[in-house]
Amino acid sequence: MLHITNGESVSLAESGLGGEIVFWVDTLYDGPVPDALDAAALTRLRDTYFAGDMLARRDAALAAAAPADDVVLWFEHDLYDQLQLIQVLDHFAARAQRTLSLICIEGYLGTLTGADLAALWPRRHSVTDAETRLATAAWHAFRSSDPTRIELLLRGDCSALPFLAGALIRHLQQFPSVENGLSRTEGQILDLVAGGHRDFYSLFRADQRLESRVFLGDTTFRRYLRGLAECRQPLIEDAEGELRLTQIGRDVRAGRADQVHTNGINRWLGGVHLEGFEARWRWSEARRALAPH
Repeated sequence: MLHITNGESVSLAESGLGGEIVFWVDTLYDGPVPDALDAAALTRLRDTYFAGDMLARRDAALAAAAPADDVVLWFEHDLYDQLQLIQVLDHFAARAQRTLSLICIEGYLGTLTGADLAALWPRRHSVTDAETRLATAAWHAFRSSDPTRIELLLRGDCSALPFLAGALIRHLQQFPSVENGLSRTEGQILDLVAGGHRDFYSLFRADQRLESRVFLGDTTFRRYLRGLAECRQPLIEDAEGELRLTQIGRDVRAGRADQVHTNGINRWLGGVHLEGFEARWRWSEARRALAPH
């Protein structure tokens, strides 16, 4: 038996269920995931982006464990996990498995004990054709250079994977806002600094409380914070050990200036690469939709 789950914080080794474990680990919401690459090339690109070999080691562990008679997928409801889940389901769509089953919870596997995980075992179900078809369609939409393919997918029936639609909407909210060029995360950071959160850990914990499904790790959060503080016209400054908004930061937050126009952008969101002083796609929270720009 082979278990696949999101990361090493999941205590499957202490569950008593046996079998081998592969941790998927990739933060797919961060960095390039273009559709033109096969699986091996995508792994190389992602490892290059993160300056490591973590995903190559993951793929080697998966290859060493296969073929397995029983593959059990353990995932959560948030963006981090749902992107991994659609990648994994797409991976297995072209591979014959005697049994492929899924446990997907509205909660966080990393907070559970081995005994808690064992108690979830009876909730597993065999992956259906509808789940696989939706996952494959969502994976290709996420990797497309045209993000409206995600919106098209969301207008259809996504009920086979009940947490997917909410996760993909949260992904779209990371596109620059039509109002000020900030992603939702960037906007939250400015709001929190303006509200009195002056250090990284206070900011990070407060940002997590603003998410109904926490997905962003501290490494990526730090990258967003650094981008606001180290850009051409910084929106945040460190004043004697405390973070504060600059004047341009206050202007962008209030919608009197635009972050993309002011500082430019160089960001991958799935298969979309936004770069330069215009962003082809923006997010309108009022319309809950993307807007070409």
